Amino acid sequence: MDDLVYLLGRAVVALVQALPLLWVARLGRLGGQLAFWIDARHRRVARRNLTLCFGHEKSTAEIRSLTQENFRRIGESFACALKTASMSLEEIRPHVEFVAPPEILAPPAGEPPRGIVAAIGHFGNFELYARFGQFAPAYKSATTYRGLRQSALNRLLQSLRQRSGCLFFERRFEGAALKTFMNQPGIILGLLSDQNAGESGLRLPFLGHPCSTSPAPAIFALRYRCKLHTGICYRVGLARWRIEGGPEIPTHQGDQPRSTADVMVDVNRAFEAAVRRDPANWFWVHNRWKQATYRGPQPAARPSSPPATQNAAPAKSLDG
Repeated sequence: MDDLVYLLGRAVVALVQALPLLWVARLGRLGGQLAFWIDARHRRVARRNLTLCFGHEKSTAEIRSLTQENFRRIGESFACALKTASMSLEEIRPHVEFVAPPEILAPPAGEPPRGIVAAIGHFGNFELYARFGQFAPAYKSATTYRGLRQSALNRLLQSLRQRSGCLFFERRFEGAALKTFMNQPGIILGLLSDQNAGESGLRLPFLGHPCSTSPAPAIFALRYRCKLHTGICYRVGLARWRIEGGPEIPTHQGDQPRSTADVMVDVNRAFEAAVRRDPANWFWVHNRWKQATYRGPQPAARPSSPPATQNAAPAKSLDG
């Protein structure tokens, strides 16, 4: 059965990858529109989230229109992620722009650059985060993911990621390999940190309301003495994206490490600015403000053991 699912999945992927990228983007938007009509559960989640965050400044009609465009964008992003996974650097370059501080894109020659932890989110075609190393070859790039329950789909998804040059570590089982990677010079680790982290998260404000926030970017940056930045994928046109690396977020105040809670407040603020810049570009169908029992902030600055991160690879939402 797994082999049949894998072969069917490969056939769908091959069909999508055979089409021009602009066609794929338009078909994806159509699929997103169909999902808006059919998927009542996620439509309610998105409208509830948008009303919570923007209800005081947008009308009911504007919220509905924004929800509809968000579904179209998600459809476009998912479809384009299948297509861009098969594209070479030369093919993808006209459609993607990476913008970051010059010391990241072109670090001084002579010695490996200092490691970076990138707090990333479900913005735009977030699978493109994995291509960063092709635009900044001075770095070895990696991220974490949680494997799918369906082994055939997990195998298919991982096969799509191979061309990116990014390493993927299964966060439940490959902690030792990830630690070895982090102890190398010139690395960049991308960690998705914009979704509900459950009881293990820090309860911090985001878009005006408290929610569970993964502390993993702050923990990794502090533990491995890496710089911490944010990364946002903006949609700037049909099948066109601009990935922006934000300024460094300080992890120390003087000689003392900042608390993980304080660091992650700054990360959330950067994500808030990105959401407000283009509200339809974010993944509103996730229940970010889920009501739960939290253990509350535990801002230990230097944890002694590798965390079970609340992050997934840049395709977590494709994972379900």
